[in-house]
Amino acid sequence: MLVYTLHIFNRSGTCMYYREWSRPVPNSDLKSNNKLMFGFLFSLKQLVAKISPRKGGGFYACSTNVFKLNYFETPSGHRFILCTDLSAGDMREPLRHIYSHIFVECLVKNPLWRPNEEITNANFVQSIEKYITSL
Repeated sequence: MLVYTLHIFNRSGTCMYYREWSRPVPNSDLKSNNKLMFGFLFSLKQLVAKISPRKGGGFYACSTNVFKLNYFETPSGHRFILCTDLSAGDMREPLRHIYSHIFVECLVKNPLWRPNEEITNANFVQSIEKYITSL
């Protein structure tokens, strides 16, 4: 399994963290790509909520013929998006792990971290690198 990218958005749609690993096409315009990603996810989540036969039916992944987009949203509104190749299975547990064991431990519990700002914490970045390479 290859991991291409990881996005972390805050509740207002600002990209707080972005990292590429094995992305086949280099990213040329990061800011507009982040806006497109957030808009796509927002629209897709609204669509899934409207057509779901059950209340609370959720969106957690979608695939194209090239990659798979895996999605996890926290109660605080942070959105974690992991783009992988098509061979990736269910990535909900790895995304929960990134949130609960890395994001919360390295950032939320850190009194120096300011919410809604770009994530530059060295411990967070190292933990993400180590975890993604272990997948």
